[in-house]
Amino acid sequence: MRDLALLPKAHLHLHFTGSMRVPTLVDMAAAYGVRLPEALIDNDPLRLPATERGWFRFQRLYDAARACVRSEADMRRLVDEAAADDAAEGSGRLEIQVDPTSYAPFVGGITPAVEIVIDAAQAASAAHGIEVGVIIAASRMKHPLDARTLARLAARYAGDGVGEVVGFGLSNDERRGDTSQFGPAFDIARRAGLAAVPHGGELLGPDHISEVMRELVPDRIGHGVRAAEDERVLADIVERGVALEVNPGSNIGLGVYSEASEVPLRALVSSGALVALGADDPLLFGSRLVDQYEIARSAHGFADAVAALASSSIRASRASSSTKARLLADVDDWLLAPDPAEPLEAFPAGSTVTIG
Repeated sequence: MRDLALLPKAHLHLHFTGSMRVPTLVDMAAAYGVRLPEALIDNDPLRLPATERGWFRFQRLYDAARACVRSEADMRRLVDEAAADDAAEGSGRLEIQVDPTSYAPFVGGITPAVEIVIDAAQAASAAHGIEVGVIIAASRMKHPLDARTLARLAARYAGDGVGEVVGFGLSNDERRGDTSQFGPAFDIARRAGLAAVPHGGELLGPDHISEVMRELVPDRIGHGVRAAEDERVLADIVERGVALEVNPGSNIGLGVYSEASEVPLRALVSSGALVALGADDPLLFGSRLVDQYEIARSAHGFADAVAALASSSIRASRASSSTKARLLADVDDWLLAPDPAEPLEAFPAGSTVTIG
């Protein structure tokens, strides 16, 4: 089988704290005298019910990990390691999502927090040979005015260069908050040229996706898998060219689907939707980017068609046109390389081989 870690790809759905390595979390917790829940360090992927109680447990674990990120050095370490891990898995483009309000108390405010992430993204890009862009995300659990503040901050640092802010998101429990109230924040971000990348359509179904499409006018939707349940909603996504950031590992971990084969990946791709696979929160769900491609290959029979998924992720990214062209050409090269699973053709009996 072709090595999926060598397949060039873009990673568009990765959360800042959720990207953390387990040993890094253990180091940080020890430094601050924090006792971690066993579920964060037992290397056993979360398996939760798709209920409010299941989400509450997920959020408590995420908050426990986030509480261990308390300094500029910690923040820089997370960005650097996320970039290194992605580069090792063949990602040429990472767009990492962060809510700076969570780290602001330790570094002097939300503006310094954003500047630390931007600077760390630029340094990590140079160190690991990968382009890292930044997505600023608001939370559905907070007031919509907080989202507007973050949108203005994101707009201040908007750009298409390495390490700059390329998008504005909205995350956390889809069942919370009034989607329409976050529309003004996305208007601010859109006027600054930022990609609109809200979460939607994982815990809630197609009606929620329609609401997100109407109120937030997304360029990409984080998750969006439940669009497969309504042909009209899915057709609207395809017609409007909205990309879906599909994260099979987290869909299973949060109980949306009980096993990998149930994730409607083939239905989404067959509809013509632009699908970009992502890992979401590897710390909690125990699977990284290559694991998502392995699910596509093994559980959904994509075989070498995983290359098409990689190409989709690149096209859906906010990378420059030159970077996209380079990475897409590299995907073609991956496909043209010999498949190690196929044996070399034996020479006919009695034939001779001349060397030199």
